[in-house]
Amino acid sequence: MSMTKIESTDGGSPAQRAGIRVGETLTHVNGHPIVDVLDYKYYTYDPRLELTLADESGRARKVKVKKQAGQDLGLNFETYLMDKPRPCANRCLFCFVDQLPPGLRESLYFKDDDARLSFLMGNYITLTNLSARELQRIIDLRISPINISVHATNPELRAKLLGHPRGGEGLAHMRRFAEAGITMHCQIVACPGLNDGAELQRSMAELAALSPAVGSVSVVPVGLTGHRENLYPLQIYQKAQAGAVIDMVESYGAACMERHGTTLFWCSDEFYLRAARPIPADEYYEDYTQLENGVGMLRLLKTEFVAALRTLDDVSGGTPFSIACGVDAAPWMQELVDRAAETCDTKGIVYPIINHFFGESITVSGLITGQDLIAQLAGQPLGSRLLIPVNMLRHGQDVFLDDVTLAQVRDALGVPVLPVPQDGYALCCAMLEIEEPSV
Repeated sequence: MSMTKIESTDGGSPAQRAGIRVGETLTHVNGHPIVDVLDYKYYTYDPRLELTLADESGRARKVKVKKQAGQDLGLNFETYLMDKPRPCANRCLFCFVDQLPPGLRESLYFKDDDARLSFLMGNYITLTNLSARELQRIIDLRISPINISVHATNPELRAKLLGHPRGGEGLAHMRRFAEAGITMHCQIVACPGLNDGAELQRSMAELAALSPAVGSVSVVPVGLTGHRENLYPLQIYQKAQAGAVIDMVESYGAACMERHGTTLFWCSDEFYLRAARPIPADEYYEDYTQLENGVGMLRLLKTEFVAALRTLDDVSGGTPFSIACGVDAAPWMQELVDRAAETCDTKGIVYPIINHFFGESITVSGLITGQDLIAQLAGQPLGSRLLIPVNMLRHGQDVFLDDVTLAQVRDALGVPVLPVPQDGYALCCAMLEIEEPSV
């Protein structure tokens, strides 16, 4: 069945007003074939459209639609992509999915490497599974920005890291994108002894040469779980090694600031924590472009939280509470709790959760499971409520990575469990039990 078949139309939408029927298949817009969501979004932007639709017998008809430029047509399809997600063809030496324990939900083992999800959802792609036609379509449709997992620009090394012979073509593809004016945000997962040191220096130089098309690059340390049987032997960054990466990235970033007007390269917070170094000041992170990769996340959280406290001087402290988070974030969270206590006389306890499910080397909050929360917090004084970062849960759902539900954790611990967005203002309001003002 075609995935451009219309499942429903939004009430009062341009599509519904034009008489487009459920069950019809959208084949063309203004004469352009519609293969998937990228074609659909690009070609339906204009205010005057001619849609070609086919009924279940294949009989075609044309419908004219008038709407505002950029307004959504209001058509809904079987899947968001109007196609199946494209799986990853790589065998990366550091792939996190390969390090998952058995018994999790099937969807967690699916590896996507889909350029459409990069543009639409911010996913990172490696470019190894794109055909010549798909690469050209990115240029023709000016799909921008896209997020690219680079890891190394050295062709031989990149092919080794990705476990794919086409890995070495990445920089050539990026140069084509740069010439076409496509903006790229990049990440480098650094592995000790493989793509750091001189190779990291080379990667930064070759990516900086593509500025301003390359708009930002994050350097993050490889994450290793306790489930690496029969996988490539990798080690986590130790304190001195992490410090060496920071020194290299900060030095090159300072040079980029002089040449390009931007630091361009940033280490993730995790590198600073492993090196036992202070996380840089707010202004260092410019527009926080790489926030989703953990670059400046703790700094921004603190900046927002302190700003929120300044506006809430007359607020009482609320009832006692507790916060559960990863080991990395716990000292920062404790500092915020202490600041709130000084200003509003609130009482809170921070519990760093050791990750027994994935392995103790995994120290971020987003990979804490429900069973680890229950095991480590049962019987502890939790106050009237337990606050957790919302990224512990599957996006848009009340389920942890191990399929334990929010309700099961609540019932096991005997207190409400409240997910809080990664936002300092929201955290401050949650601690003090006040509603966030509507914008």
